[in-house]
Amino acid sequence: MRKAYSLIIFSFIYSISFAQNVAVINGKPVNTKEFLWAYKKSHNGNTPTDYENLQAYLNLYINFKLKVLDAKDMGLDRNAEYQEEIKTYENNLLARKKAGNGSKDYELLLNEYREGVLMFNVSEQKIWDKAQSDEAALYDFYIKNKDKYNKAFNEVRGEVIADYQQSLEEKWLSGLKQKYQVKINDNELKKLTKL
Repeated sequence: MRKAYSLIIFSFIYSISFAQNVAVINGKPVNTKEFLWAYKKSHNGNTPTDYENLQAYLNLYINFKLKVLDAKDMGLDRNAEYQEEIKTYENNLLARKKAGNGSKDYELLLNEYREGVLMFNVSEQKIWDKAQSDEAALYDFYIKNKDKYNKAFNEVRGEVIADYQQSLEEKWLSGLKQKYQVKINDNELKKLTKL
């Protein structure tokens, strides 16, 4: 009886906390306030009005969060250079805040910077460096997709690199979506279009 009661309470608490989030990624909530702040920031301060556009943005945001989670799993957040860069940014942001030029969104800005740097660092390792340095894999990609390119490899190398990077990112994201559980709160997302 006690076990059943505990399960009911856990389910109730989970459903309340889930209702305040647009998604949960690997057990970590994506807070509605944070998501809406990011949405407005990338949409010139406009609030969402169209559900399809909001859903598309949430998919991009989830991809971003998955990459950050992968970076943390790789230990990139424990890297001394990363920690020093974050500390410097935090000190500068705090100094601006104390001088009266700061933002009411201090924590959101700091978290955005932390995660942005992690996403950049992990993308550099998993995509950009790999596409630039692995000439054999790049040429192999060109050969497999030769019908797309009407010129010799050395003439379309830049285009091949861009396409190869896109391919690497798609495979990476596909793997991340299999590795980490993602649950979208569609009801909360629909509420945001009514604000």
